[in-house]
Amino acid sequence: MIIVLIGYMGSGKSSVGKILAKKLNYNLIDLDDFIEAKENATVSEIFKTKGEIYFRKKETEYLKALLQLKENTILSLGGGTPCYGNNMDVILNTEHATSIYLKGSLSFLSKKLFKKKAKRPLIAHIETETLLKDFIAKHLFERSQFYNKAQIHIVTDHKEKSEIVEDIILALF
Repeated sequence: MIIVLIGYMGSGKSSVGKILAKKLNYNLIDLDDFIEAKENATVSEIFKTKGEIYFRKKETEYLKALLQLKENTILSLGGGTPCYGNNMDVILNTEHATSIYLKGSLSFLSKKLFKKKAKRPLIAHIETETLLKDFIAKHLFERSQFYNKAQIHIVTDHKEKSEIVEDIILALF
């Protein structure tokens, strides 16, 4: 089985994915890390040198390849991955894949991300928590139609990572 974790930046896809993979004894692949290794450049560098269209094409290509894996795998996607091309439909139509939306509320995500914004190039320039909340609200409005197609929804607000992992395991098995 491939467990595909989707959700907005800061929802816990990477950190929860690590714990879940260890607990289930699954492989863990972070799509952005995979792309960086294959392209020998960071996501930011790819955007700067080759543009977003190139990045999105590669992202879809690598996503489709990873969904063909036969090993039990946790696949953590970038926040935008489900929203481009037909990526979400590809995930949903992969027989041995289960999509899980790690859903954080606007207020929870904005508070969490404001504390760590320096490590997030997409939001590092945003100066106040109010402006960040507006930025996230716009993104969530645009992306929620894709995220909400996921087979399983797990609310992440004010939960420890271990609680989220338990919620996922209960929903899956």
